Amino acid sequence: MSVKTLGLDDALHRYVVAHSRPDDAVLASVAAETRRRWPERVGLAIAPEQGAFMELLARLTGASVAVEIGTFTGYSSICLARGLAEDGHLHCFDASAEWTAVAREHWERAGLDQRITLHLGDAHEQLPAALATLDAPVDLAFIDADKPGYPAYYEQLLAHLAPDGVIAVDNTLSGGRVVDPGDSDDARAIAAFNQQVVEDPRVEVVLLPVADGLSLISPVSGARDQR
Repeated sequence: MSVKTLGLDDALHRYVVAHSRPDDAVLASVAAETRRRWPERVGLAIAPEQGAFMELLARLTGASVAVEIGTFTGYSSICLARGLAEDGHLHCFDASAEWTAVAREHWERAGLDQRITLHLGDAHEQLPAALATLDAPVDLAFIDADKPGYPAYYEQLLAHLAPDGVIAVDNTLSGGRVVDPGDSDDARAIAAFNQQVVEDPRVEVVLLPVADGLSLISPVSGARDQR
């Protein structure tokens, strides 16, 4: 089988970004503030083309109830919230008050603060209780937190996912290290998670080579009745 996916050098990546939905002032401000305050952490934010894709994904799925695990400074949450249905709401989970203070500021600037609830603390502790209080299933979820925690988040979200819902999982290529994780704990965790999902008969999955890898997971027909 011939390889059809292009590797992106810097010039081609700039072309991709330039020919996707551009950042507005709010998203540009989030990115700039993140670079200024945490230059060594900018890799925790999603890529701009991924943000545009996720906003479109939220809109195309008509998602009303969304969950994000791992909010950082708010770039991805703004994209997700903007794509939700008119009555949609996004529940964000993050352990850092410092990082999410930037997110809160920009949610307000974007006029999204009433559409987003921040659950501050350990997501492993807070997620089950928060999911239990929802009055509707989750339409769209985004996992982008501690990599060894992916399986637990996945199982918790799958149990509350709408029949046509989607779980998007970030960093599923782990910088290309999933092929040979070596001594990287995160890469080993991601590789094990990817194998777990592709072998799970309850779901179908596609791993897209977007940014650092983005897996889209959805229940197969009738899978919810089998759980």
